[in-house]
Amino acid sequence: MSGSRAFKVAATGARLATGVAVIAACVVGIVAAVHAPWPVIRHDAARVDVTPLPGDSVLVCNGDLRALGRDAMDPLALSSAGSPTLTAGGTSGDPSSAGLTVQDLPDAGEVRVLTGAVEGRSAPLIAAAESITLATDDLSGFAAAACGVPRLNSWLVGGSTATGTEDIVTLTNAAEVPSTVTLSVYGETRSARTVIVPARTQTALPLTSIAAGDTAPVVRVDATGAPVRAVLQSSLTQVLDPAGMDLQDAVPGAQQKLVLTGVEVFASDGDDDEMAVLRLLSPGADARVQVRVVAEGAGSAADEFTVPLEPDLPAQVSLSGLEPGRYTVEVDSEAPVVAALRQQDGFGRDADFAWVTPAPEVDGEVVFAVPSGPPGRLQLANSSDEDATVTIEPLDGGASQEVLIAAGATAGIDVEPGATYRMQSTGPVHAAVALTASGALAVLPVQPSAGVEKAIAVYP
Repeated sequence: MSGSRAFKVAATGARLATGVAVIAACVVGIVAAVHAPWPVIRHDAARVDVTPLPGDSVLVCNGDLRALGRDAMDPLALSSAGSPTLTAGGTSGDPSSAGLTVQDLPDAGEVRVLTGAVEGRSAPLIAAAESITLATDDLSGFAAAACGVPRLNSWLVGGSTATGTEDIVTLTNAAEVPSTVTLSVYGETRSARTVIVPARTQTALPLTSIAAGDTAPVVRVDATGAPVRAVLQSSLTQVLDPAGMDLQDAVPGAQQKLVLTGVEVFASDGDDDEMAVLRLLSPGADARVQVRVVAEGAGSAADEFTVPLEPDLPAQVSLSGLEPGRYTVEVDSEAPVVAALRQQDGFGRDADFAWVTPAPEVDGEVVFAVPSGPPGRLQLANSSDEDATVTIEPLDGGASQEVLIAAGATAGIDVEPGATYRMQSTGPVHAAVALTASGALAVLPVQPSAGVEKAIAVYP
């Protein structure tokens, strides 16, 4: 082979080798690019956290207790059974008070509407509660309820139409326009009734008028036009003797996790199946509910069980077998549920009962009122994974109290009846005021204080 030809063959081989190397490099580059993250063009929306200017803090009370059937000529007529004692306070002094008319009770006292006026750019925290003790032929016991915020949607989880019960639904409209209220009953049979509540008035109707035949009903309250405050007054007669009464506030809506604190189980000489009964409802869906009962001062469960629920059908579970003492009941459900627990301290005359509703989660600073009555105790439940420290102090001055609540545990602090307190916590807790004496029971969940405005995200 000549030198020229040999040179050409060598040059061609070099070009081929170079081409193969370039192709291989390209393949490797493409493979790497496929698996590597590609550049992303992203535009984050502008966001501003804005705290709205607060409005006046407003609370609506319940007013007089009502008696049913005292007029033999009109057994469905309602009359005033007595006016309650009011306990109120706020961070800027006592709130102002105005009265609403009660058209169907001409002899009744006023229904109080309490207002804490905005000062500058902040609204005072206010709290109030009413209480009453009766000992008549048809009503006996102690009843108390916190004054609350009207709602467009709420639930009454309690009451009965069984023999010996006289339960009354009270609806209060503190707005300047009428409210159209639909009461939908969930129970053995479904029913509904629509009621017009005029502006700045209160009206009431017997539970039997909307839930006849249901021994364990749940009532959904839907208002249009103006929000209303719904309260269930319950009373019981056993063997012709009055055996307790209660005022139960409505709960705002169904949730998957509920905490009922302030529960107390009493010793019984008879059937303890009725001493503490939990009522549950899953609106519109099947649900499997896990119930955990924790004693005050303990972190481990005293009882734990599962309850299957059918859609729209209330179920009741007895907490029999628990030792006498104070407890917190935790409800964890696959689907949103509503719940309440009925506790009683005995049977017949000189007995009383109380409905315990879920205590919402509160964090930071709140104000609560302890109504006049028997000795009070603030029960605190910490369902979070971190310890929390709670401090309370009377608004009118006095020594503060502090308690550390371990994660998953409950604790209690004694409080004075007829006083209002400021409560601060280092973490989220659930709280309820329990008032207990022989023949006198009431449990009032501590609510987030009216007047507190939370920041909202605004995307311009």
